[in-house]
Amino acid sequence: MEDYEVYTLPNGIRIAHKQIPHTQIAHCGIMLDIGSRDEQPHQQGLAHFWEHMAFKGTEKRKSYHIITRLETVGGELNAYTTKEKVCFHASVLDVHFEKATELLSDITFHSVFPEKQIERERGVILEEMAMYYDSPEDAIQDDFDELVFPNHALGGNILGTTETVGSFRREDLQRFILENYDTSRIVFASVSKLPFKQVVKVAEKYFRDVPAQHTARQRQKPTDYLPRQTRVERPITQAQCALGRPAYGLTDSRRLPFFILVNLLGGPGMNSRLNLNLREKYGLVYSIDANYTPYLDTGFLGIYFGTDPKKVDKAQSLIMKELKRLREQPLTTLQLHQTKEQLIGQLAMAEESNNSFMLMMAKSLLDINRVEALNDIFNDIKSVTAEQLQTLAQESFDENQFSFLTFVPEK
Repeated sequence: MEDYEVYTLPNGIRIAHKQIPHTQIAHCGIMLDIGSRDEQPHQQGLAHFWEHMAFKGTEKRKSYHIITRLETVGGELNAYTTKEKVCFHASVLDVHFEKATELLSDITFHSVFPEKQIERERGVILEEMAMYYDSPEDAIQDDFDELVFPNHALGGNILGTTETVGSFRREDLQRFILENYDTSRIVFASVSKLPFKQVVKVAEKYFRDVPAQHTARQRQKPTDYLPRQTRVERPITQAQCALGRPAYGLTDSRRLPFFILVNLLGGPGMNSRLNLNLREKYGLVYSIDANYTPYLDTGFLGIYFGTDPKKVDKAQSLIMKELKRLREQPLTTLQLHQTKEQLIGQLAMAEESNNSFMLMMAKSLLDINRVEALNDIFNDIKSVTAEQLQTLAQESFDENQFSFLTFVPEK
């Protein structure tokens, strides 16, 4: 964006801010370039465990004082873990911006991971894992990652396993952070009506004294993909299906055109080709989605749906038909125009959320060292040709390169 500003502290932490004149809410967050893909097999789930434990006690606060500090002034404090990031973020009235910043700094850099709280939170996370396991539409997504990225941390469940979560100790958290923590790979992002100078002044107060630390960590690219088909019996009544394959990484020039293609195939619009065919025309599914997730050095394409067990083959056949159609038939001028306009509208509406923009700004700075201007993205979308999309479909929509995972009811 043309209207965001960045300041780098001596320790390497970057402060990014976008000023929005007409808002009373300040959104801010600390994002670290550490995620579940940085775990060793015996550490699976440790990044997520850290996210939970950050709220359980610091050098000067107990858990109760952390979780109530912003809520008593109507604010929100939250966090999440992905394959490549851990983020702690808050939303408050702008008069409480400094309070939120200080708290985020405290839980990120001064957590003490009390042993008693570790035992409690272990139980909480095991319950979280059980909740996802009991939701087959969620569980299949986690299991499908493992099918596409076998023997690699990208394929592991972010929550971990019952064995690993059951084994974590305080020193495991401290070691994991020490091995992966790099102050030059941390961004504090904010969006509010506050001027940049004020944001920098507050951020300097709470982040300047964080000791600089760097890591020689090198992320390993997945290399051993082979298409696989797996069928699993589960205590369910509806079959759940996932199919997909590895895709393009964050810095690949084909990333944006591929995103356009996947959005056309099975994006959030009710007019996606898969929804029009499988739901509207044949009534086989309640919902069907195609998702593309780019990572640092690879990407992931997944298609998910649930249907009557007797209709799985029919549904998969129709999906293959749509993939073939995109491989063999270039979009008409009108189809291409509508596809582009739809995505441009979706992106413009997504930017209406100041909190979402704040998080996107932090992620973009970590991933590509800049925040792309929305108009530049729009221009890039407009420049994509039907031939480009057809070429990508021919490269990526070969059904022989797809893996399949199906949950079916137990006999």
